[in-house]
Amino acid sequence: MDDIAVDIGGTQLRAALYPSEGIEARAIKTIPTQGEQPALERLFMLLASIWPKDDQVHCIALGAPGALNPVTGITYTIPNIPNWNGLHLVEKVQDKFNVEVRLGNDANLAALGEWKYGAGVGHHDLVYLTVSTGLGGGIIIQDRLLVGSNGLAAEVGHITVLPNGPLCGCGHPGHLEAMSSGTGIANYVKRQLASGRPSILADLDEIPTARSIAQAAKQGDELAIEAFQIAGDYLGRAIADLLHLYNPTIVILGGGVTKAGEFLMAPVRRSLTASVISPMYLENFTLTTASLGDQVGLVGALALARS
Repeated sequence: MDDIAVDIGGTQLRAALYPSEGIEARAIKTIPTQGEQPALERLFMLLASIWPKDDQVHCIALGAPGALNPVTGITYTIPNIPNWNGLHLVEKVQDKFNVEVRLGNDANLAALGEWKYGAGVGHHDLVYLTVSTGLGGGIIIQDRLLVGSNGLAAEVGHITVLPNGPLCGCGHPGHLEAMSSGTGIANYVKRQLASGRPSILADLDEIPTARSIAQAAKQGDELAIEAFQIAGDYLGRAIADLLHLYNPTIVILGGGVTKAGEFLMAPVRRSLTASVISPMYLENFTLTTASLGDQVGLVGALALARS
């Protein structure tokens, strides 16, 4: 029987139909997340469009950003798409399609996908961090996804790394997301430009983004390089804390900001090495980037459907 994986994103709602084995989708459909119809109606429409002709579906697995409860199947707060807040997603989809439905946080499911089908294959203890507009994570301990009592575990982006530091999107100061996410990197550059720092980024017609800052770094721009060094330094310290807590054999970094390559990864490695309390934590340890690319959301949901 087939499985259907759904990736609920801030701008796109994607669904894929998968056979019982492998990660090659039979079909993938995409629609805008927001539209004239209510959220559930749009989800139902997407699922109906990809439903197999033989009507044989084993499970529908839904991955969504933000706070949710995978046990009750309820979304709490989904950033940037408020009309998806407070939905009894699992119950509603199950009632509509009469098959098993599962729900998970997208960063948690990305960890599950990379562990089962990507860079983490063969590891039993794993940490996955997605460094993008925001910063999230997922943790595998002894072959089990850590979700916590209310499904809210592994909000790594909200570790406090700089008390009284810049405000995070959640409203609290000094979180890792405020320092090392794409938004955090862009905000640092904007503050420096406002203070008069010279940079080729000052000549851009658009507001700096992590992507344009990475391009500037490749051109040798001092401020751009510095922004990634600071972000990498805080990220490395946070990874050291995660090693102290969970002692994983691999940490996988995904998300668009990792496309900056060594401008980010080199300071991460330096900071991590300097921050662990013992070199034992780095024995038989790997720090690497994700291998599933843009499909990680769908493949992570697929891993949940098959778990």
